[in-house]
Amino acid sequence: MQESNLSTNNFEQCIKCTICTAYCPVVPVNPLYPGPKQAGPDGERLRLKNPFFYDENLKYCMNCKRCENACPSGVKIADIIHSARRKYSRHKPSLRDRILAGTDFMGTVARPVAPLVNAVVRTPLAKSAMDSILGVDRHRTFPAYQMKGFEGWFRRHAAARQASYPRQVAFFHGCSTEFQHPEVGKAFVSVLNALGYGVQLVDEQCCGVAMISNGLWKQAEKHARKNIRAFGKTDLPIVTTASTCTFTMRDEYPDVLGVDNSAVRDRIVLVEKWLYELLDSGRVKLVFRPDYHARVAYHIPCHMEKLGWSLFTRELLGMIPGLELTVLDSGCCGIAGTYGFKKENYAYSQAIGKPLFDQIKTVAPDFVTSECDTCKWQIEMSTGFAVKNPVLILAEALDLEATAAANAVL
Repeated sequence: MQESNLSTNNFEQCIKCTICTAYCPVVPVNPLYPGPKQAGPDGERLRLKNPFFYDENLKYCMNCKRCENACPSGVKIADIIHSARRKYSRHKPSLRDRILAGTDFMGTVARPVAPLVNAVVRTPLAKSAMDSILGVDRHRTFPAYQMKGFEGWFRRHAAARQASYPRQVAFFHGCSTEFQHPEVGKAFVSVLNALGYGVQLVDEQCCGVAMISNGLWKQAEKHARKNIRAFGKTDLPIVTTASTCTFTMRDEYPDVLGVDNSAVRDRIVLVEKWLYELLDSGRVKLVFRPDYHARVAYHIPCHMEKLGWSLFTRELLGMIPGLELTVLDSGCCGIAGTYGFKKENYAYSQAIGKPLFDQIKTVAPDFVTSECDTCKWQIEMSTGFAVKNPVLILAEALDLEATAAANAVL
């Protein structure tokens, strides 16, 4: 088993330049948060001497990783902070934390009565009750649950034909695609099939990022180990559509949870990167519809910045002849998964995201694109503009029949 980040990351590499603090989106809006330099390497020096110095205000770290992107010395600042939370925090997860972290459980419970659940949580009475009893801010809009999920659709309409394709991938679709946005999974299958690839589903668990955020460390570790075992049963690429799921399984498993993913890590890849590399090598071709036109604004999620893969999305979308792409200035949307749902964080969340929201309204695109599901929820709630996963845009812009014919001869 790989050891956690605290044993492998040398926090003494910090040169005290405070660039991390300058890049932190929380510091300018929340005076309670000590900032990444103090919360991370500086605080760790004190905590190792005496746990008394642990500050519960580390909970305000969003784990956006912008401090790590900015650090000139490669210090894994956010990992130090989250490892400290795991080791020293006396805060026990509340009922609210468990509900927000239980994405698979809540989706399974809500699915049979999804229209009722969606209607109830929109009512002022329910919002007020969640605010006062659970601490979920009354201003937060919840994504709608779907009665029919992606896996059920796949079994009914797609599974039987997948083995007929000469090449195969394994698909990690995640909770949001399963319970709220099955259209993303359907688009993924249609695009991959047009390229001549069959899709296999893995026996997946939630990636665990919401559990990490809410302090459910043992549950997150359990999910991580189950996913790594499931991935180990195939030698196929593990292709994904969500940037945070991808980042969590590649980097947070070993660095924060101490779960060894070395046998499978390099096979976990976001679809945009995987597809671009296929195109660049000449192994697949794309044929686009001549009648597709759209003005699109691209929001790069924080974890996509950390992965360093946004260039693949930009290049792919730039190939679409009728698509006018505006890449928005890099900025956090403020939601950070379940962070922005919590009453004590909501105002900070919205303040962090305001520059992005204003920029989107100024650009006024036909819609926004982003690889992060919770960024989608935040932007749609805060701006009124629809947000689409890039794979949805590809499915809409491609001439799928012509693409399939072109790839059949490769």
